[in-house]
Amino acid sequence: MSMAEDPARSTEQRTQPPPAAQRALAEAEARRRAAAQAPAPPQELGGRGGPDPARYGDWEVKGIASDF
Repeated sequence: MSMAEDPARSTEQRTQPPPAAQRALAEAEARRRAAAQAPAPPQELGGRGGPDPARYGDWEVKGIASDF
């Protein structure tokens, strides 16, 4: 019986990702752990409220919006 004909062996092979994928998953898990242990960024004091102007593309101060 060849490997393709043995259903138990072919199922086992499908559940194991290739070595490159296993390395990528391990690296992603290490990054998640490092991010969870990193300190939170400091809060901005006295900054402007509202959405981030660099992200949303317009700057608004006292009701006047300018796009640049």
